[in-house]
Amino acid sequence: MRQIVLDTETTGLEWKKGNRVVEIGCVELIERRPTGRTYQQYIHPDREFEPGAQEVTGLTLEFLADKPRFAEIADTFLEFVDGAELIIHNAAFDVGFLDNELSLLGAQYGRLRDRVIGIEDSLDMARKRYPGQRNSLDALCKRLGVDNAHRHLHGALLDAQLLVDVYLALTSGQSEIGFGAPAVNEGSGPKTAIAFEADAIAAESRPRVRVGESELAAHALRLEAIRKKAGHCVWDAV
Repeated sequence: MRQIVLDTETTGLEWKKGNRVVEIGCVELIERRPTGRTYQQYIHPDREFEPGAQEVTGLTLEFLADKPRFAEIADTFLEFVDGAELIIHNAAFDVGFLDNELSLLGAQYGRLRDRVIGIEDSLDMARKRYPGQRNSLDALCKRLGVDNAHRHLHGALLDAQLLVDVYLALTSGQSEIGFGAPAVNEGSGPKTAIAFEADAIAAESRPRVRVGESELAAHALRLEAIRKKAGHCVWDAV
């Protein structure tokens, strides 16, 4: 599956008040792995920042003066996200702004949802996992052990890159111990997952393995580390 982790920066909090997008940042994932492909674009908003918004991003109208308008980058942006699943933190905010930008270009551009196979809101996911707790991107980075020490200002690409790690931790938590992807053939032909015959495996005699106290203790410590990072452990349900 192709996924795009996306973030925007804007001149204010509400597009209905005429605020505009000033930066878009995207990171591409294929089968939950970053491909190295990113999309980042500063955009001239044709309006002033609302009080406080400029301090959050560090962007200024002087810096954005020579940047393209949204109309000039819309096709390139849509080409990057076309056909992917979008991962967005507080998706209603970013999608509302981007849909507004597209509507200003004409009905032929449609809505963002018309271009993608779905939109996953990581904020909703976090609220279900950690009800009653702060679930901002900074709070999740701290909770899930994602290093955000370099995040002094909001930036669309930087925040999208942080969200990649947060999203992967929220949705798996097990990739660090080898469950991130299925094994594949090494040959030049099509890549296919290795299949196992369950009946044949069950028919084989298996030696009984006895586990020592030290190994049990080490196993318990490992599971606790996974719980702290991911919020749960799949073995708990067994």
